[in-house]
Amino acid sequence: MKKSISKLVQFILFPAIGIFIIYQLYKDQNAAEIGEALRNDVDYSWIALSIILGILSHISRAMRWQMLIEPVEKKPGLVNTFCSVMTGYLANLVFPRMGEVSRCGVLSKYERLSFTRVVGTVVAERLTDLFMLILIMLTVLTVQFDFLGGFLMRTLKLESVGELFLSPLFFGFIILIVLSVFLIKRYAKQYRALMFLQNLMSKFTEGLSSIRKIKNKPLFIFHTLFIWTMYFLMIYVCFYSMPATSSLGINAGITILLTGSLGMVAPVQGGIGAWHFMVIATLKLYGISGDEGGVFALVVHAAQNLMIIGAGLLAFGALPIINGAKNEEKVLATDS
Repeated sequence: MKKSISKLVQFILFPAIGIFIIYQLYKDQNAAEIGEALRNDVDYSWIALSIILGILSHISRAMRWQMLIEPVEKKPGLVNTFCSVMTGYLANLVFPRMGEVSRCGVLSKYERLSFTRVVGTVVAERLTDLFMLILIMLTVLTVQFDFLGGFLMRTLKLESVGELFLSPLFFGFIILIVLSVFLIKRYAKQYRALMFLQNLMSKFTEGLSSIRKIKNKPLFIFHTLFIWTMYFLMIYVCFYSMPATSSLGINAGITILLTGSLGMVAPVQGGIGAWHFMVIATLKLYGISGDEGGVFALVVHAAQNLMIIGAGLLAFGALPIINGAKNEEKVLATDS
């Protein structure tokens, strides 16, 4: 019964929410006008460049994953690692939050690695990405403090940043965090849900320890910075694909990278709806109309997901062929 409810939520409720958000965002726009804008107002050469940058980020992610696996297992091949990464992204479009488990299973199968150890490296990888997201958030708040700070103050109806830290909302957030940690530690053995959270916290700790074992830390840092630079450029170059967004600068690109990443946190396939909402709302802050922002979000999101579908299907189909050929070569080498 519980599994049925879980599947219902994953495959019906969450996608329905995403589709509902999409409907609300685009219901007032004329479909014919959107189609005309897609045909005449978008320079798809910039979108193609964005897709290439996305592929480069995924290759770098695969190389970084190799570095995390090497201290705890044998170093996997780059082709299998990259194909596993793309298969995981493809799985995320079908099963939200299952991509990480899927790519670990695929890589463990074809490289004959310990599934548990590989999962631990993914925890370390996600912790690194979380750190980068926090760093980007701090950068955005620092670089555009007056711009975003003013918007935040108006939205929350506060007169100063100091008032924000003295507000009941802030103290309630702190109390919630402290109370959550206390409940997890105190009652984890009595309740399965809290036990799950406790295990998750222990995996975070394990993940942090695996980062310390990396042999070439400067190269690991380089790949991390490269991945997120590509993420930024994937957004930034798309600004030049439309006249309405061509004047937007680096600050807008970093901000949309942040808000779009937060939108992808939503447990919806491919961030559908949530990503569009965050990007359109951010573009409005920079003076881009809802209609123009809607077209931009539609094109960029569709292009990146089509890239994941195409590359993911190719990777999924190539894995058994590539590894079958490898096994045949090993047999021939043994016989000779």
